[in-house]
Amino acid sequence: MPSLYIDGKWTAGSGGTADVLNPFDASVVQTVDQAGPDDVERAVAAARAAFDTGPWRTTSASERSALLRRISELLVRDKEEIARTETLDTGKTLKESRIDVDDVTAVFRYYADLADKDAGRIVDTGMDNVLSRVVHEPVGVCALITPWNYPLLQLSWKVAPALAAGNTMVIKPSEVTPLTSVMLVRLCEEAGVPPGVVNIVLGEGRSVGAPLTEHDDVDMVSFTGGLATGQAIIRASAATVKRVAVELGGKNPNIMFADVDLDLAADWAMTAVFLHSGQVCSAGARLIVEESMHDDLVAEIARRAQLIRMGNGLDETSEVGPLVSAAHRAKIEDFVASALAEGATLVTGGARPEGPDLQKGWFYPPTLLTGVRRDMRVIREETFGPILTVETFRTEEEAVALGNDTEYGLAGAVWTPDMAKAHRVAGALRHGTVWINDYHPYVPAAEWGGMKRSGNGRELGPTGLAEYQEHKHIWHNTDPAPSRWFSGDARVREEDGP
Repeated sequence: MPSLYIDGKWTAGSGGTADVLNPFDASVVQTVDQAGPDDVERAVAAARAAFDTGPWRTTSASERSALLRRISELLVRDKEEIARTETLDTGKTLKESRIDVDDVTAVFRYYADLADKDAGRIVDTGMDNVLSRVVHEPVGVCALITPWNYPLLQLSWKVAPALAAGNTMVIKPSEVTPLTSVMLVRLCEEAGVPPGVVNIVLGEGRSVGAPLTEHDDVDMVSFTGGLATGQAIIRASAATVKRVAVELGGKNPNIMFADVDLDLAADWAMTAVFLHSGQVCSAGARLIVEESMHDDLVAEIARRAQLIRMGNGLDETSEVGPLVSAAHRAKIEDFVASALAEGATLVTGGARPEGPDLQKGWFYPPTLLTGVRRDMRVIREETFGPILTVETFRTEEEAVALGNDTEYGLAGAVWTPDMAKAHRVAGALRHGTVWINDYHPYVPAAEWGGMKRSGNGRELGPTGLAEYQEHKHIWHNTDPAPSRWFSGDARVREEDGP
């Protein structure tokens, strides 16, 4: 079945085909079509026409709300099939994939609820003869570019608010994990999204992503992914001065004070970083621990990390799956090698597993490094894998300084039963999300995004909808009269007489 969806039709691409591989054993899950520049041109043209002359832009908010709700119902219906596909595509455990589908469903429900409650506002001008309104209108054609680690979830954070606001779009998922993005577009089609409103093109960044971000008829780019690619998109979009919202990952501190229970600290230090084999933009890859509990906590994390069950994501007993690709595993291995060369101490992990069931896949074990320094590459750069580094502090001020000593600012956490201390530290951290005595949870109603080089703009929450809206001011003078601003107005009055 064709994999591209352009102007309401499923079609093959001009860029040939590509195999999507299962990270567990490198087997082919599916062969998909690849777009070329001509396909991108057709998709943008379809989205442009659907926005400029089609019915979607003028549909009522209640109609858009009803459509989003239908999509959420279809997600519930197909949950198991979607979750299984997500696991085959990304390698993550089926348990995680099911949670992802539930979260995606919640996002569509949230924006279904918000879509018809966002009518703008009346502005008080202090004048009886003026009606002043700020109304919300769609931005236009949106290019939605998503990463490989949470392909369906990250796409929902873009598609749901974009549809709620009345935009049209061209979706470009990661070429590594496109399958559930295609499934979501099929559900949009089944739910009744008009032709041209939602389009999807598959392929690599240079042949598909770049033409999208540079296109004159694209009004907005929303991108989630790596820093270098995000910077390139911002530069490319500058020529057409289009709106750009980017989320570019993080190097996230997980700060543990010594008054935290050891069992709790070890459990959440691992949960923060080893879910989805560390392939999470908000992963707590930097454990920043009070010096007095360092040795005990490191020993307990090392003991537990060696017991984590790696395996096929479809196996219900697996706790973590493989990395997404051979290339990404090589990148993780390089990070560990460079850290050891620079003087870090390997506590556990650090080598490919030897189990016979893990040899065909791209597995890498939970890895713990101590003795790290701030100038090490493994500390400065986003590793995006199952690597936990440990740093120490003695004072609250030092903990905050370490937490903020990064060019990123996406997320972080602070652990202590002392609520005053917890809120002081949370308030001082320059990160878009800060958890206190927790890690990873989010809700669709709360904004998500980063500070510093973690990006700009926000997804989710009311602000996530506003990213896809233009805010227009309409000033209505209900009783106009001549202004008499210029001197010629006086001559007009003299010539007209009394």
